[in-house]
Amino acid sequence: MTPEGGTVLRVNHRMSRIGKVAASLLIAVTAGCANSEAVTVETTAPPPTASPTVMPAHMTDLLPGMPPPLSPTDIYAANRKLSPAVADHRPLVYVPNSKSNTVTVIDQNTFQVVDNYSTGGVEPQHVVPSYDMQTLYATNDLPIGGGSLLPIDPRSGAPAGPSFPVRDPYNMYYTPDGKFALVVAEADKSLDFYDPVTWQKLHALAVPECAGVDHMDFTADGRFAVASCEFIGRMAVFDVAQRTLIKMIDLPGGRGGMPQDVKLSPDGHVFFVADMMADGVYTIDAHTFENTGFIPTGKGTHGLYVTRDSKQMLITNRHEGSISVWDFAGNALVHKWFVPGGGSPDMGNITADGRVFWVSGRYNNEVYAVDIVNWTLLARIPVDHGPHGLTVWPQPGRYSTGHTGVMR
Repeated sequence: MTPEGGTVLRVNHRMSRIGKVAASLLIAVTAGCANSEAVTVETTAPPPTASPTVMPAHMTDLLPGMPPPLSPTDIYAANRKLSPAVADHRPLVYVPNSKSNTVTVIDQNTFQVVDNYSTGGVEPQHVVPSYDMQTLYATNDLPIGGGSLLPIDPRSGAPAGPSFPVRDPYNMYYTPDGKFALVVAEADKSLDFYDPVTWQKLHALAVPECAGVDHMDFTADGRFAVASCEFIGRMAVFDVAQRTLIKMIDLPGGRGGMPQDVKLSPDGHVFFVADMMADGVYTIDAHTFENTGFIPTGKGTHGLYVTRDSKQMLITNRHEGSISVWDFAGNALVHKWFVPGGGSPDMGNITADGRVFWVSGRYNNEVYAVDIVNWTLLARIPVDHGPHGLTVWPQPGRYSTGHTGVMR
């Protein structure tokens, strides 16, 4: 993908091996052609490339029980091919419609709706693959004080049974060791650790200073996680094994910020945080948990998706109907694509072959299938009201850390 005019942005991250970053921020804005500007954000030098046979320090002391990374430079290296565990799963797209309390199921190959069923609960927000990749769950987060999960069989695409009560599951993740299902209880300001088989709540980590706890991702060693606090412009850092809050990060946008999706860079050094009010992506050092920069991308920045080859990241800008493309090697935005005729791209995922990005149109009651090789709209599919965290399944990888199919 190549730049197509407009804004070119670069962020250079430099981090020492021991994770001590003295970040300095330099923003240079230069005049160019009409509607063009260049912005450079620099911090300190990337560590030397690790030997192919030696894991870097931040990938060695792993969370016990977590599968080790396959590459010293790419935590997503396992996401190139499908596991035999999903060989009999149908290639479908699952769309939770938060305002209609339904899941719409779409065939990836024909772009046709093949099913539409009730979630058995109120306001389904995301469809989340289980750690072992054998069940999908629609998370119903209302009524406040209630909530439920609807299990879905990925072999048939149909519900695997009735919904069952789980309190306030706005979103859901899995610890990288597979020990816990981690329910993001947004209204309760809590991260709740469940047994993923019995669904008994075993631990609750209160995050009272994280209003609107929302999305998260894990460090390369699986020991820590960074979660967004949507309603207060902050991030929460917690110890996964100890289940303790260790730090709050105040984003530069202040309390008016609205951080959304969180994604770790392939090399494990940087967390990217989409902020819907800042209209861009913050960068956070994954070792010191300090804010190191900002990348303006477009109005209503929301979802972050690493491409199948781990070379780029798709960034959805919900309020302007666009998708920006970040290139990791070049530390730059290299492309921006607008939904023809307008739209509201929100959350989704990429097909197993890496060619098609499926994303919900949150305000338009539709789903977009986008060819990200040729950047063309393949289909625009009407669904029920309020489509949100859709999942494309099956996904390549060894295990799921949850959300809309974040795999490692």
